[in-house]
Amino acid sequence: MEAIGTLAGGVAHDFNNILSPILIQTELAKLSLPQDHAVQENLDEVLKAGHRAADLVKHILTFSRQEKQKHVIFDMRGTVKEVLMLIRATIPSSIEIVQRISTEPATITGDPTGIHEVLMNLCSNAAQAMDEMGSVLQVELREVELDREFVKELPGVSPGSYVRLSVSDTGHGIPQEVIGRIFDPYFTTKEVGKGTGMGLAVANGVVREHGGAITVYSEPGQGTTFHVLFP
Repeated sequence: MEAIGTLAGGVAHDFNNILSPILIQTELAKLSLPQDHAVQENLDEVLKAGHRAADLVKHILTFSRQEKQKHVIFDMRGTVKEVLMLIRATIPSSIEIVQRISTEPATITGDPTGIHEVLMNLCSNAAQAMDEMGSVLQVELREVELDREFVKELPGVSPGSYVRLSVSDTGHGIPQEVIGRIFDPYFTTKEVGKGTGMGLAVANGVVREHGGAITVYSEPGQGTTFHVLFP
């Protein structure tokens, strides 16, 4: 995975250098033509595709951990509540959202934007895995203590105090034959056009960059739970 990350990061930087002049020249071409020119619509499509490519480059750089973000001390409760407000507006109203957020501060040193992306990815995946009627998306945030025995199963994680973010759904679950691959970049079980396979890979990269860990428990037909630990 380290080798793949290094390779992906190098390719992403080179691709970014090619992509930047394409976007700039397309913008200049748009400005040099009348607004009602027939080519404007074609140029808009070029820009749209270019920006999608730029977003993909950001995902790759995050996965490869070559795009370092500034870490600050902040309370995760605000970020979680903000994401849940956004999620509520984007998923069917028939899916119930249950919040179990600690009344005590959940303070970490990290990148709020990265945490935001992790939770958005997990909640979006959970919503897509559920049927609309009678489905429940549960998000829990609390502080936990991890002992030496527990962290044996979590490479790079030391015993101590952690903030645990849990996302559970009542969906169809993840088949055991693929659960070991869900954090691999570009791996997806979604239909063509409905996912890049980078969401969980990026989430895993962000969590590891924070010195934390992400685990998953799932049974077919019984739903899925992701636990994300931040020191």
